[in-house]
Amino acid sequence: MKSCVSTYSFFQLYRSGNFTHFDAIDKTKALGCDGVEFVLDDTPPDGSTPREFALALTAHAREIGLEVPIYTTGADFFCADPEQAVERICKHIDIAAECKIPLLRHDVAYGYYEGYDGIKTYKNVIDKVAPVIARVAKYAQSKGVRTCTENHGILLQDSDRMLELFTAVNHPNYGFLCDIGNFGSADEDCSVAVSKLLDMIVHVHAKDVLIRSGMSYAPGRGFNRSRGGNYRRGTIFGHGDVPTFQIMSAIKASGYDGYVSLEFEGMEPVLEAIEIGTENMQRMIADLA
Repeated sequence: MKSCVSTYSFFQLYRSGNFTHFDAIDKTKALGCDGVEFVLDDTPPDGSTPREFALALTAHAREIGLEVPIYTTGADFFCADPEQAVERICKHIDIAAECKIPLLRHDVAYGYYEGYDGIKTYKNVIDKVAPVIARVAKYAQSKGVRTCTENHGILLQDSDRMLELFTAVNHPNYGFLCDIGNFGSADEDCSVAVSKLLDMIVHVHAKDVLIRSGMSYAPGRGFNRSRGGNYRRGTIFGHGDVPTFQIMSAIKASGYDGYVSLEFEGMEPVLEAIEIGTENMQRMIADLA
């Protein structure tokens, strides 16, 4: 497996205005990684277009010897105007294709949209979004890009729902971005959840989380509640309660040999946390080689 850092890991530093996506790429290279994951939206911070920004970042990454294995952006197909959402994501697919980035990760749904008057069941969501996702995957295939979805967001953080989604979409160009820490947001055992989806993995996010029982006294700022009411907070990879090595071992044993992106979203000093987390991830990858 190869090491990578998601540019999302630096998001707290971007807010200062003194640290850019180009700095994130340079830092990723300095950490000895093989690649960098781009997390991009529709409004680049430098005022350029999404296409111009992605091309500039890609050129810089490759100039210093980093590959760009994946392009990550948001999407919401369970909405009042799914055709507009499809048009938007296809523009990002076009950008990924022009940058020669082989994989694009998109969301599926953020929740029940304003004005939705149907029964709020996951099946209703799947019935609406699966045909749309299949269309997007087919379009991406024509451009030489594969699409994938992460276990992320209110509706898609548990393994059975992800299995339902992939079964319903049923397209060979559509795969699974496995975030090894996110299943806990639905109070699942992350190792068991990942084991159900091993054959579908096309990219991995290395994330760790501190977990405290919902029966305990509230730990205060920085912690969010899981679906079942437990407390969770992102932390340095290797310092939390996710069975990271157990999961990474299972992923490796399944035959996966692609990129693993560090994703940090904790309260620790950002650069130090990314450095330590990347070191831990790289040692783990080396031990599993």
